[in-house]
Amino acid sequence: MSYRVEKSDDQWRAELDAEQYAVLREAATERPWTGELLDEERAGIYTCAACDAELFKSGTKFDSGCGWPSFYESVRPEAVQLIEDTTLGMVRTEVRCAACGSHLGHVFPDGFGTPTGDRYCMNSIALGFSPEA
Repeated sequence: MSYRVEKSDDQWRAELDAEQYAVLREAATERPWTGELLDEERAGIYTCAACDAELFKSGTKFDSGCGWPSFYESVRPEAVQLIEDTTLGMVRTEVRCAACGSHLGHVFPDGFGTPTGDRYCMNSIALGFSPEA
């Protein structure tokens, strides 16, 4: 697939630290309860840590108790790319940034009590945050 933001592997390695690279470019997962944005409560926009594309609004974030920032919908349907993931012996839906293809996390249909019923379980390290002015 072609993305709006395309860079070589060497460029991504130069721009991202080792942990960011592992999560964003190699689909690793950060340890739960360790991310800086897990407890972020200010109003603002969550962006892709690799390319700064807008991904989620703070008003859609909720405490799912899973240890990673959770949202019930993306800022726009076309902001994220959803891909079937059959790794680890299970079927899940991977969430990638639609602008650069970076791995963000997974979406699950267990966001009980949310308007959409979805739980976008995102790696904190895969996100940036811009507070409202």
